[in-house]
Amino acid sequence: MSARIKYTDEPIGPLKVVPDFLPAPEKLAEKEDSVKITITLSKESVEFFKQEAKKHHTQYQRMIRRLLDAYTVAHQQPIKNNRQTPK
Repeated sequence: MSARIKYTDEPIGPLKVVPDFLPAPEKLAEKEDSVKITITLSKESVEFFKQEAKKHHTQYQRMIRRLLDAYTVAHQQPIKNNRQTPK
């Protein structure tokens, strides 16, 4: 039989508040706009994503799509207005 845990009222140390980073449930239900493309990837890359997808019980295409989305968000810069204003 496993040992019982004894709880005490002792302080547990300094705590750190973590900002809420999860999307709201309604955001998770939204259908994203998508575009079908054809892309050629290295065999090594595809095999890697297939193995990882199998471990995590998901689709490898979804993992690649999420990787590209994360890269886009991390490197996206505001689109500048290229219109020239009249002088």
